[in-house]
Formats: sequence, structure tokens, C-alpha cells
Amino acid sequence: MSEVTIYTDGSCLGNPGPGGWAAVLLCGETRKELAGGYAGTTNNRMELRAVIEALSALTRPCSVTLHTDSQYVRNALTKGWLDGWQKNGWKTAAKKPVKNQDLWQKLLPLTQQHQVDFRWVRGHAGDPENERCDVLARTEAGKPGLPKDTPS
Repeated sequence: MSEVTIYTDGSCLGNPGPGGWAAVLLCGETRKELAGGYAGTTNNRMELRAVIEALSALTRPCSVTLHTDSQYVRNALTKGWLDGWQKNGWKTAAKKPVKNQDLWQKLLPLTQQHQVDFRWVRGHAGDPENERCDVLARTEAGKPGLPKDTPS
């Protein structure tokens, strides 16, 4: 099984506002950078999209160490929040609808295809790959003519 290291980040110019996502994938000597953006989105949606796009880019099951500066993404996957939301019919502990359900549902099968170790990295703290993702995501967020981010 290939070992892949992934860094992801999302950015939003206003929240909501135009946003961007980015990922850096590292496997041996191979490096791949991915990025995209949407209009009328949120930072959390862009953080999720970065993870979804990164894992979707893998062509076979991999052992993944995924670095994110999003506590929202990491905690949902490592602290059982996502499992609880599903068991509660996509409701939070406060009985409110889970935000970004469409993206969580896209992410779920990807986390089952791969062995993913989610790790938190402090944003804007000098980690070169996290900083690179931040630059890519902010660049995407600033592009004109972004497609609207509509839940599927």
C-alpha cells in the first residue's frame, strides 16, 4: 500500500464569500498540487473540499497521513462527531441539522477507501506545506468568475 502525505487548507475572503481550497500530495519523490475555488462559500466548506479533492485524487487505496489546520474537519473525523451525526439522522447533539452534510457525505466513502491518519497542524505557524496550501487557496479565492458553491 502506497504511503501518501497530504496537506490541505481552505480559505474564504469573507465568511461567506469567495473561497478557495488547496492540497499538496507527497508520495516518495512525487509531488502534486491541487487547488480550486467557489463563490458564495464558507471557510469550513473549503476546508472540507480540500480534503475531498485530495483523497479523490488517489487512484488506489493508500495509507494517508493528512495534515489539516481545521479543527472542525479533524475533530469530526477523530472524535466521533461524524458517527454521532449519522446515527442522529444528520442532527447535532443540539438536534439541529448538521452543516455541510453534502460534503460530509462525499468525504465518508473516501475515508473508508484509504487508511487515513488525520493530524492537526497549526495554521500560519511556518509549516512549509501548510503555508503553500494557504497561498494556493487564497489565490483561488481571489480569482474572478468562480462557480457558485451550491450544496449537492
